[in-house]
Amino acid sequence: MADEIAKAQAAWPGGYTIFGKIIHKEIPAKIIFEDDQCLAFHDISPQAPTHFLVIPKKHISQISVEEDDDESLLGHLMIVGKKCAADLGLKKGYRMVVNEGSDGGQSIMFISMFLEVGR
Repeated sequence: MADEIAKAQAAWPGGYTIFGKIIHKEIPAKIIFEDDQCLAFHDISPQAPTHFLVIPKKHISQISVEEDDDESLLGHLMIVGKKCAADLGLKKGYRMVVNEGSDGGQSIMFISMFLEVGR
């Protein structure tokens, strides 16, 4: 975990992130769900046996800088995460997390919600 925090603290806000490249199909991802607002995909470096991310297609660098207009989008991410968890058979529960800032473990300056089971 200390290594992940170090990466997060070295992260630089803005710019074109790996998530932008996944959204634009510039790099491959094992996609679980996609619509006009978001994308859900399996993490390429999972931290648990089941570990996937849900990201908005709109770039929002951090939850602390989102705008009130993003309320519906952020709720949509949670609903999509719930539906993907059900589709993956996660019936006994899962952890749903949004990291905020470098001290909170955010390593990519693009808001993402991850769901995991079996850590």
